[in-house]
Order: sequence, then C-alpha cells, then structure tokens
Amino acid sequence: MTVSDEVLAEQFTEHRRHLVGVAYRLTGRLSDAEDAVQEAWLRLSGLDDERRADIRDLRAWLTTVVGHVCLDRLRSAAARRERYVGPWLPEPIVTPFGTPVSDDPLETVVRSDEVRLAAMVVLDLLTPEQRVAFVLHDAFDMPFAEIARVLGCAEATARQHASRGRRAATDAAPPPRATLEEQRALVERLLTAIVAGDIDSVVRLLHPDAVLIGDSDGKTSTARRPMHGADKIIRFLSALVGRYGQHRLVNGELVLVNGDLGMAVPEVPAEAPYPEIARRIAAFTVHDGRITAIYDIANPDKLRHLDF
Repeated sequence: MTVSDEVLAEQFTEHRRHLVGVAYRLTGRLSDAEDAVQEAWLRLSGLDDERRADIRDLRAWLTTVVGHVCLDRLRSAAARRERYVGPWLPEPIVTPFGTPVSDDPLETVVRSDEVRLAAMVVLDLLTPEQRVAFVLHDAFDMPFAEIARVLGCAEATARQHASRGRRAATDAAPPPRATLEEQRALVERLLTAIVAGDIDSVVRLLHPDAVLIGDSDGKTSTARRPMHGADKIIRFLSALVGRYGQHRLVNGELVLVNGDLGMAVPEVPAEAPYPEIARRIAAFTVHDGRITAIYDIANPDKLRHLDF
C-alpha cells in the first residue's frame, strides 16, 4: 500500500522523541542528535513507494539509520577531540526547574537516569563501536543482528563491543540520582558558603574524592584539567571568589541540567578591578549527603542553543 508523504511525516513525528534520545545518548551533542534525526527523515522521505512498503518496523528502521549517522559522527569527533583544549563534556540539556513536567522532547529525554551528565561522561570513555553497541542494545533493546549492520561487522563482534562497553560503563558508573530536594538543599548551601568564604562549610559539603571538571575549549576561563579532591577544589573556588568578587557570583538561576540540579550563570561584564564572567552552565552530582562532582560548561559553542 502506498504511504503518502503526509502520513509518513505523521508516523515519523511519533518516533521523533525516541530518535532524539538515541542520538543524544550516542553523541552527547544536541546539534549532532538533531542532525541525525533530520538525516533519518530525509532518507525515509526519499524512498520510493516500493522501498517504503518494505519497511516492516519503522521505529527499528529509523533507529538503525540514526545509529549509522551517529557512528560516523563519533568517529570524526575522535579526531576533533585531539585538538580540543582541556576536558570535553557533553552538550547540556537545560530545562526549567520548579515547573510542571511538560511533553517537550528534551524534557522527555532527560527523565532517564542514563542521560544524567555524570552518566554521559562515562559513555565518553568508550570507543565509538562500544558506545553504539552498548547503548543500542542495553538502552534501546536493538537486536545484535541489527547492531552488526550498523557497525558493519559480524554479529559476534557486535556482541563483544557491547560487552566491553557494558563492563567499562559499569566500572565507572556514577552513584544513583539523589532527589531534587536533596540536591537543592546541598547546592544552595554550597553556593552560600562559597560566597561567604565559609571554608569549613564547603569542606563539609564536598565529598573528599569530589571532582571538578571544566569545559571551555580554551575560549574562556575554567579549570584546564580535572581537579580531584576536595582540598584542590576548595582552593580553586576560593581563588575564583577573590578574582571575580563575591557580590558578582550570585546571579545564577537554578535549572535542571540533564535532569539534575544546576545553575545557568549569565555573562557579567567587567567591573574594575574584576574581569568579565563568561556565561556558563554549572551542574552537580550529589550522593550520600555530599557533592561528588561539579561540571562547569563554559564553551560558548555548547551554549548557543540556550537563552539565558
């Protein structure tokens, strides 16, 4: 039976949220995810009637196409990462905090714990093949025969990629997500302590093995290397207060960053003797009543899609 373009577009729209979630999990970039989903639509709409009729499971067909596109993006990204200045963090999905849950596609994506920033960072430890095989099988139940076609390898090899990816992801898995109420209480206490210069309180709020990771690609100021340990982080945060001024660090708005609590910090112009504060997204991971990770995303290229 011939499927009209209008019906095909409606069917594609039904799967769009799923496809965005797949593509973002695979690439860690919203722009790449949106491009992959758009490419899937172009390939689908470009099929003739006979080839459209041959599609038995549209969701699976589209997922396979997105997987192919994302694998190509991951492989090319590996070369770009070699030229990247400092740590690389996923492009954040920022949604409102304290508002009713909506059906916005991005808000739907971040409801999954596996899309938390801490979990996405773990996926970056995997090779492109491991990431694609692991995510498509474990998160989206794609059969290994289909994954093998995406990867262009034997089914047994696809299973090996998924197994190795699963093992690496399990070994580095972040702690379970704390409630937003607990996250808010800890983050607000931390920010208050930092601005007040209350080092003792900061020490109590940070886990001894906490990590701070900044991402700017050298385009603005942040930590150039991951900082491990509460002592180093405290010295770094204290230096920031002195450099930028206590009264200029209170302009952030609480938001959700990949479903966890974070802050959207707008640009603050230079004010003698203090330099400009570039806009950024800060995100936090909370576990057992302490903050275990701070992510500072300041690369302007990763904030272009955000309005704050």
